[in-house]
Amino acid sequence: MSAAAVSEGASGAGAVRWTIVLAVVLTAVLEVLDSTIVNVALPQIQAAFGITNDQTVWILTSYIVASVVVMPLTGFFVRRFGRRRLIITAIVGFATFSALCGLSWSVEIMVACRLGQGIFGAFLIPLSQSILFDSFPKEKRGQAMAFFGLGVVVAPVLGPTLGALLTEYFSWRAVFYVNLPIAAFALTMMTGELKSEDTKRITVDWVGLSLMVGAIASLQLMLDLGESRDWFASKLIQVAAITLVACAVSFVLRGRGKRDNIIDFSLFRDRSFAGANVAILGFGVAMFGSIAILPLFVQGLLGYPVLDAGRLFIPRGIAAGFSMVLTGSVLVTRFDPRKLLVVGLILTGSGNILLGLLNLDAGFWNLAWPGVVSGLGMGLFFVPMSTLAFQNIGPDRQDEASGIYGVTRSLGSSVGIALVGWQVASRLQFHYATLASGITPFDAAARAWLAPLNLDPASSEGAAQIAAQIQQQASLLAFQDAFWLTGVAAFAMLPVVLILQRPNPQAAPVAAH
Repeated sequence: MSAAAVSEGASGAGAVRWTIVLAVVLTAVLEVLDSTIVNVALPQIQAAFGITNDQTVWILTSYIVASVVVMPLTGFFVRRFGRRRLIITAIVGFATFSALCGLSWSVEIMVACRLGQGIFGAFLIPLSQSILFDSFPKEKRGQAMAFFGLGVVVAPVLGPTLGALLTEYFSWRAVFYVNLPIAAFALTMMTGELKSEDTKRITVDWVGLSLMVGAIASLQLMLDLGESRDWFASKLIQVAAITLVACAVSFVLRGRGKRDNIIDFSLFRDRSFAGANVAILGFGVAMFGSIAILPLFVQGLLGYPVLDAGRLFIPRGIAAGFSMVLTGSVLVTRFDPRKLLVVGLILTGSGNILLGLLNLDAGFWNLAWPGVVSGLGMGLFFVPMSTLAFQNIGPDRQDEASGIYGVTRSLGSSVGIALVGWQVASRLQFHYATLASGITPFDAAARAWLAPLNLDPASSEGAAQIAAQIQQQASLLAFQDAFWLTGVAAFAMLPVVLILQRPNPQAAPVAAH
């Protein structure tokens, strides 16, 4: 953003420019909403195209891979093209490919359009954050950033609810079309708010770019396909792992001390920024891991209809929104942000563990209240963490730092989804084998359980009933283990708080996704 634009934002007696707040919130919502809204529609997409589970995974993978690969390049593209030109292009490109996704007639076209969505969507969060950061005086940034955080934290939580409603009452294609009016509104306001700025002609480190793309794409491929391909039993996963190690090691060794490296490694010399990236990675596992498996738990095991499963996220979203506004506008200015982080991590972990204590008789509010606890923790985490992460980052490095921070958050969500998927699958096998080993045709308890059905454990019908019951109980135990894992992931980030520097009294809160 030009100096004039920044100056203008800082003038006017420190007045908050709500137009720019709403513009960047809507721009950010475009990206974060898409990260969860599509998941609910996947069964309908799979049926429409007649594709397998492996092919369905590529609809999610293509978007995530493209986004994670491109996001670290935000700073590079800003220097080359300018924020205004880049964010307007990103909004238009994202909306265009969203429309094309809705018009897709085959899985191949869908995957190609999702790649386009990911490429353009990658810039939306980092640019929105850095634009808002530079547009307000320090004394007003907390209030503005609280509403920004409200959008970027609540949107992915409520994504399954909106996706369920659109799929149920309209069509799976509507989950892509919903982006169009949001994009149009954001584009109108963004175009009027941002000023043109000078650009620089800079050289591209193509070797470094290729190594970075190879490493991130390989990691994402492993995370998305590892569980379905039995991890390292698959040659594809083996090749991806070798590529990941080779590219990552080469990228780091080559880029250390290299001035024109595609990523500025000197950012990680700031221990607060480095620690924040570790914390947001772990928090992504805790947050997105639990959000990913909750619909599977309530729909697949408890038999909830899709709309009821979607409504479970409403209390969590309301709690997260309340916590975000309260933290950004009041708490972060009165308390040490590191203490708020501790409370946020404890609440998030506790909410996930409470889900791990539920059984097959759990009702709606038994499932919803743990989400409220986790939602309160989310708000107490995001604003303080971003305050600490960017307190030592100058305006000239804000775009690049935001891009790196966004990639780490995205990788955390990918790791979380992959980890809980593996946990459910592996623990299901373990619990099934353990439970089944104690059942025999002569088991008194089994005979007593089948007696009202006039079945014998030795009969095929009786054996099928027992197998179904064992499968159900093993699934419950597997989901409980997965929820516990996401809770432990939140608690495991508590020591990272010790790495973070004492907050600078002059630093303003910066909400980040």
